[in-house]
Order: sequence, then C-alpha cells, then structure tokens
Amino acid sequence: MNLFKRQKKEKRFCEKVLEDEAAYAIGTKEESLHFLIAFFEDLRPPKKELHLADTRMKEMILLLEAHPALVARLQQAILVQLINARLEVAFTESGIPLSSGFWDELISKLKHKVLPKEQDKDDFVYVLDRVFYKKNDHVWIEAIRRSTWISFFELLQFTLQARDQRLTQHLTDALTVLSFQVANNGLEKEIADYIAPFREGQENPFLLQSRLLHELQQQVKNDPYNMREVGSRLKSVLFEIENECYYIRQHQDQRGTSIRQSYLLLILGARIERMQILLDTIDNDDHFDIGRFVDLFKLLVRNENLKNSIRQFISQGVGYIAYQIAEHKGQKGGKYITTTRRDYLNMLVSAMWGGLIICFVAITKNILAKLHYAYFWQGFWYSVNYSAGFVLIDQTGSTLATKQPAFTANAVAVSLDSKKNNEQPDLQSLALTVARVFRSQTASFIGNLIIVFPGTYLLAWGYHKIMGTKLVAGKAAFMLLQEQHPFQSLSLLYACNTGVFLFLSGIIAGYVQNKIRFGNIGARLAHHPGLHAHTSVARRRWWAGFIEKNAGAYAGNISLGFFLGMAANMGKIFGIPFDIRHITISSGNMAIGIYGLGFEHIPARYLVTVFLGVLGIGFFNFLASFSLAFIVAVRSRGIQLRRYPELIRVIIRHFFRKPLTFIVPPKGETVQ
Repeated sequence: MNLFKRQKKEKRFCEKVLEDEAAYAIGTKEESLHFLIAFFEDLRPPKKELHLADTRMKEMILLLEAHPALVARLQQAILVQLINARLEVAFTESGIPLSSGFWDELISKLKHKVLPKEQDKDDFVYVLDRVFYKKNDHVWIEAIRRSTWISFFELLQFTLQARDQRLTQHLTDALTVLSFQVANNGLEKEIADYIAPFREGQENPFLLQSRLLHELQQQVKNDPYNMREVGSRLKSVLFEIENECYYIRQHQDQRGTSIRQSYLLLILGARIERMQILLDTIDNDDHFDIGRFVDLFKLLVRNENLKNSIRQFISQGVGYIAYQIAEHKGQKGGKYITTTRRDYLNMLVSAMWGGLIICFVAITKNILAKLHYAYFWQGFWYSVNYSAGFVLIDQTGSTLATKQPAFTANAVAVSLDSKKNNEQPDLQSLALTVARVFRSQTASFIGNLIIVFPGTYLLAWGYHKIMGTKLVAGKAAFMLLQEQHPFQSLSLLYACNTGVFLFLSGIIAGYVQNKIRFGNIGARLAHHPGLHAHTSVARRRWWAGFIEKNAGAYAGNISLGFFLGMAANMGKIFGIPFDIRHITISSGNMAIGIYGLGFEHIPARYLVTVFLGVLGIGFFNFLASFSLAFIVAVRSRGIQLRRYPELIRVIIRHFFRKPLTFIVPPKGETVQ
C-alpha cells in the first residue's frame, strides 16, 4: 500500500542551501556555475505553468529578502563567473547582427544549424548557454514582468572594488571593441551622408566617443576611483549619437532609406545601448540603470536560445525594410483618417468622385470583354483599363475605398510602437483611432457606392440608346449577378484575393517611393547631362519634381491594375478557380447585370442577396488588406500583441459606449 501513498514533496534548491551551505561550495568557476544552473532550474516553471513564472519569481525575491546569506552566495557565484569569463562576445556580438550583411549571416546560420559552432568555455556566452540550456527558456524569462526582474537584480547589486580589476578590465575591453565598431559605423556612407550638418567647430560625435574612451582607459589604469567626469562626457556624446540616429529616421520620409541604412541604424542602436550599460557599471558614479540591464539580459538569453533559428533571423531581417515601407504607408495613412465633420464630408465627396471614375472603368471593362482576344491580351487590356482608372483617381485627389486599409493599418500600429512611445500606449486613445479609421472607411464605401451603382446603370442605359443593343443581356447579364452572389459563387474568397493584391500594391508603392527618395532620383534627373541639350531647366525641374512626388503612387496603382486585370485570365490559363472581386467594380457589374435583365425579371430576394454579397465583398476586401498591413506593421516594429490583452476589450467597450462614433464624427470633435 505504500506504493500508493503520496510521495513527500522534494525540497527546493534554495531550501537545501539554507539547510547545509557547506554542501554547495561556490569557490571555483565550475562550482559557481553548477550553483547558478541549480538556482535557475529551481526558478524555471514547468512547461504547462509558464503563466506562473512571474509569481514564482516574486516568491523567490521574498525568500532572498528573508535570507541575506543566500543573496550573498548568489552574488558571489555570479561574480566568480564574471571575473573568470571573457565578456567581449556577450556584449559585442550576441544579439547584434553582423555588419557583413544579411546573406552572409544567413549562410553562416545555415551551416551552424547543421554543424553547431564549437563554444569557448572561457566566454560568458558559454555560461548563459549552460544556465539557460532549454530552447524555450526565453519564453518564461520574458513572461516575468520587467518590474519583477528589476526588483530581483536590485537585490544582487554589487560595486566594483579594487579586487575586481579583472572584471573591470573585461568590461573595458568590451567597451573598447564597441567604441571602435560605433566609430566605424558612423563613417559608413549611409550614416555619414545623412546625419545633421555639424555646427562650426563641432567634432564628429562618432569619432569623439572613441577619443573619450581612450581617456577613460587611461583613467582606469591611473585612477580607477575618479572616472565620473570622463564617463559623464562619454555618456553625453553617446546621447548625441542617439540623436543623430533619430535625426536620420525622422528625415527618412523626405530622403528615403535602404536596407543597409536600416541595418546600420539597428546595429548602432544596439551597440550604443550596450556601451551605456558598460559605462554605468565601471564609471563609479553610484548610478546604474537596472531597467536597461534587464532588457539586455532578456535579449541575451533570447538570442542564445534562438541563435541558430533561421525563421527568427529571416523575420528580423525582412522586418528592417518592412518597417520603413510601413512607415511610408503610415505617414500617407494619416490623410485617410477623418477627425472632424468637415474631414468626414470631404472624404465622402472625394469618394463620390472616385465612384464616378469607377463607373467608366466598369463599363469599359465590360466593353473589352466583348472583344475576343487571347487570354493574355484580354487580361492585359483589362489591366490597362484598371490602371488608368486608379491613376486618374489618385491624380484627381479622389478616393477609392479599399485602398485605405493598407495605409491606415500602420497608422494604428504606430500607437503601439515602443520605438516611438517611451511610455505605455494609451489604449483609450487607440480605441478612438480605430473608431476614426472605421468611420472613414464607412464614408468612403458610402461615397463610392452611392455613385457607382446609379452612375454605371445610367451609362449602361446610355450605351443601349447609342448602340441600339444592351451591353450585356440574357445569360451574360445573369452571370454578372451570379458572380457577386455570396452562395452561388466564390465571390467572398475572391474578395480576399483582392485584399491581398491591395496590400501588395501598397508595399510596392512604399518601396518605389522610398527608392526614389533615397536614390535622390529627382535631383539626378534635373542635372542629367544628357537632357541639357534638348530640355529647358524649367522642364527638367518639372519632370524631376513630378517623378519624385508621384513615382510611388503610379507604381502602386499600375501594379494594382495589373494584379486585378490579369487574375481571372491567369486562372483560365492554368485551369484553376482564381479571380478577384472588388466592391466598387462588383457594384458596377451588378448595375450592368440588372439593366441587362431588367428589375422586373429578377426576384427581389435574389436581388437583396446579391446586394448583400457586394457588401460582403467590401468587408473581405477591407479585412484581408487591413489584417495583412497591420500584421506587417506590428511585426516589423517588434510589437507583441499579447502584451496588450485588454486591447480588444477596450475597443469593444468604446463601441458599446459610443457606437455612433464608428459611423459619423461626434459633434465638436477636433484634431488632437
């Protein structure tokens, strides 16, 4: 029967240490490492209890506070590892992409995935790998709140005394490597040509920090207790470099960016952050930013757990350029979000003009369908028709409803961006932004549809009167209605295809506009030697300004036109059910089909179902486009939505409290 008795609960590691300290020696490097492995093994929650990680850490903090002797042993174990390990790799390489470039590092990771890199036992990275040896350790470490980690490390604070000269030297060596790397990055063309112009007599901060570090090294050798002045000056210069990086990012909308520039800015930010942590540790100014250290600690563990993860690396690498493209879309997205009633009415009128243009696009497309071209050429002329319509809408300042989500999604994501918000985001303000986006989308839908349906119907009537025959009739007219029916066709699935194409065209527009600005194409065209003999200065400047301003929009509109125009015919060529449905064009086709059959020949129930199908097409156009754009914007910014579990609740609460704000602007609302 003893087999069925509850087994006695095994004591935790810390309890064993308190009972018999002599049994857990920490004098040597290996002994202290085993102590740390056992300590964090005790802290690590079971896989099914990751949500309790923060609670376990708080319990551990209470235990440490009650037993100072345990704190002292933990401090000593960490100090032994720091003194006897090289810190350079942990601070200068771990978690920082290599300057060699994206493809070189990807190939390196693929090789190490097959045959892991041999670890140097003298590196501190080896210690991290031994202590946090499970591949998902970063998950429970990140599940512990930042404030809880700060409380834990506050208990373990220790000052660097003369006896810690080896540790001081390790930290200084790591600081030196980082300093040289920062100076080198600052002299790269992608950085040096884009920083703010220097004032007269001002020294390049990237070079100045290297000179100040040399002074700090001399101070460490001669008078290690009096480094505050040099350390303070070096911190000021590092802050100045951060401002230079911020200046470059702030002007990327006007000057564009490249993958390499984004890559260098990311590397610079990481290196400066680590230099500040190292300075905090060795400058003896009695101030240490534990929060910054906690962020680095979590990053190091995460990086070591995922150092050979191909998926993680590709996601991060693609995120650099996606962030800049998303930024371009977010800046443009602001004009699609209405705040005041005047803005709302302007959006409505703009959408009505857009609807008028779509009337002619829908009619032209159906006229082209009567011409019997080969599939490819038929798709080509459909594409030219769509592209011309979309370009005309853009150039006249009109609005096409479904083009908004790809731009407005990023404007919403900005509210959650830790890179731009030093504090926690105001979720209530975010809910207000979502309401503004929703009502702006509603206004554009209404504006498009109230013109497209009657306008296309009127043009179909005009075609009939002029040509003496209906544009479509009989079976062809019925097919136009059936293609919009939500149950008798795949219209809702095809609407999602359109949403994907809307998203892709937004990406293309952002990418091209960015390239035009970063490559300074406008100025290069204006001064092109080949154009001097045949073109006046004024004409060259006009062309340069036009291309600089409109190239991205043209690329996005033309690509969208070809995506939509070629989709159905590519499906026919390959024999697969592939097509698109766009709410405004579907509305126009519905009007043409109704005129072809006549209202009296269409059952009212069927007509209502088709109309609801058109609205459903619009919904899925919006949902697919917005979702993809929002995911890219969020992931490229490193935002983790699980940190904001109350986000959806706040938005729903705002909807039930003020539902009309999702349809029309409240009276008296102004721009904030």
